[in-house]
Amino acid sequence: MNLQTIRTLIIDSLKEYNQELQSKELQNPTIDTRLYGSSSALDSLGLVYIVSDLEDKIYQNFGKSIVLADERAMSQKTSPFRSVETLANYIQNLLEEQNG
Repeated sequence: MNLQTIRTLIIDSLKEYNQELQSKELQNPTIDTRLYGSSSALDSLGLVYIVSDLEDKIYQNFGKSIVLADERAMSQKTSPFRSVETLANYIQNLLEEQNG
């Protein structure tokens, strides 16, 4: 699975979400944009929106159904929701596991 495509999907979701929010932190998101935690661009509701939107985008682009906010994601020592980059890597790993 193409990591750059996954990053683009995440950044597109952030930009779409920000059309209503008008947050300065989300105007030009990059792979280093913090998604959740201290000094992040999203609150919990925003993160839920992004996760749901990404699950849909992943299915549309890759034909794979994945669940991003599950026990596995929440129990990791380092949250996959820290930044665009950590989330992209997590998604790539999930998709590769599905491919076997």
